Amino acid sequence: MTKEQRSERTPATRVTDTAQITAALRLGVREALWQHKQLGHHVVVWRDGRVQRIPPEQIPGPESDFWVKADKT
Repeated sequence: MTKEQRSERTPATRVTDTAQITAALRLGVREALWQHKQLGHHVVVWRDGRVQRIPPEQIPGPESDFWVKADKT
């Protein structure tokens, strides 16, 4: 985690900044997935209307272009 940063923006302005919120969520998901992969833990996702278990060897690593494509959506 990083130290709390002071912002000149009001809370109302910050919560409407969807680009910054989305970027922070994507970063958090990347970090969580990478930790699971490193620890050898699977992740569970909802895909095609059902729960699917993703083994650690199928979790994209930081070198994967999966993340670049995801950032463009």
